[in-house]
Amino acid sequence: MELKRVVVTGLGAITPIGNDAKTAWENAVKGVSGAGPITKFDASLFKTQFACEVKDFVPSEHFDRKKARQLDLYAMYALKAADEAIDDSGLEKEETEADKNRVGVIFAAGIGGLHTFEQEAGDYALHEDKGPRYNPFFIPKMIADIAAGHISIDHGFRGPNFATVSACASSNNALIDAFNYIRLGMADAIVTGGAEAAVYPAGVGGFNSMKALSTRNDDPKKASRPFSGSRDGFVIGEGAAALVLEELEHAKARGAHIYCEVAGAGMSADAYHITATHPEGLGAVLVMENALKDAGMKPEDIDYINLHGTSTPVGDRGEAIAIKKVFGDHAYKMNLSSTKSMTGHLLGAAGALEALFSIKAMEEGIVPPTINHEEGDNDPDVDYNLNFTFNKAQKREINAALSNTFGFGGHNAAVIFKKYKD
Repeated sequence: MELKRVVVTGLGAITPIGNDAKTAWENAVKGVSGAGPITKFDASLFKTQFACEVKDFVPSEHFDRKKARQLDLYAMYALKAADEAIDDSGLEKEETEADKNRVGVIFAAGIGGLHTFEQEAGDYALHEDKGPRYNPFFIPKMIADIAAGHISIDHGFRGPNFATVSACASSNNALIDAFNYIRLGMADAIVTGGAEAAVYPAGVGGFNSMKALSTRNDDPKKASRPFSGSRDGFVIGEGAAALVLEELEHAKARGAHIYCEVAGAGMSADAYHITATHPEGLGAVLVMENALKDAGMKPEDIDYINLHGTSTPVGDRGEAIAIKKVFGDHAYKMNLSSTKSMTGHLLGAAGALEALFSIKAMEEGIVPPTINHEEGDNDPDVDYNLNFTFNKAQKREINAALSNTFGFGGHNAAVIFKKYKD
């Protein structure tokens, strides 16, 4: 069976550094940090008191009162990003409207409606003899698949519809599933991506208890510092990113703008630890090798890697080791960067946002930086001769870009994008 070619025709985002794809990308190139003191709750007693929050998002500007009552914040972010991507793609323009039976939605969340769960669990009480009282929207607001359901309902897309959940690899897994469904001929187009809104007491407190978050409360904007020696944990972020993936001939027939082609994808497992990545990067090596094999590409074909790069001591080390193992001498000729240094870690939405940044980097010929680098690492396995694009964006031609994500549970997913050539 000949596999169909898959291209990207729409982009959308709401992030800590911009509430649309264009603004987020422009601020990423500038090296803008989205970190600041937490405003969603009183974090004064928490070990970590800052996050990368979405700013100036007013739900009533996007949803009527009835709709807003049905949505957790994570789903609001998902709908906002998806609407932008769909509009950007032109899928719903009257003169080019796609067959909606063959347009799907595969949208990820690592956690889902955490705030809704926190509220309802906190409000739980027995009322005399009447039993517990729960909001009837509790379950349909909380579940991780509901964002995909709402996008489908709002736009009438009746193709494949589900969510992927693999912690921080969730939205890369959603992209991979969308890619595979289209190239196998099971859909013409799929709206895919991920959303997360976990900047609430349970999210921050839970990650604090694991010692996963940075505690640099005196200087939040410089707290996310991937591959720097003084890195002390990730900065939790929130938001969403969405992409429209489309079968090439379908996109050409309706005159769609094509950002790039999806070249291939890989998946693997560390099979090592529930939260820590493998210290020697074994799963990371395998996932990148699998992606290259699927794309029919050689290591030297890759110009840029958007790193998982969370700013944790063990995670950054393993990824740096893996890159040298996979790419050999070519590793020194590529640009690498972690945009989490600016956006924080969007958990289940991270892969989709970093895919978007990889696509824009390729389109505009500029690599966004890894900000906040001040010093090297005492760990000899983090090779500072690699070009981590520290502190300032760099111009270069990018013909192919790889985007890595690694999640709790040992889940690894990588996607390769390349410039579209007819």
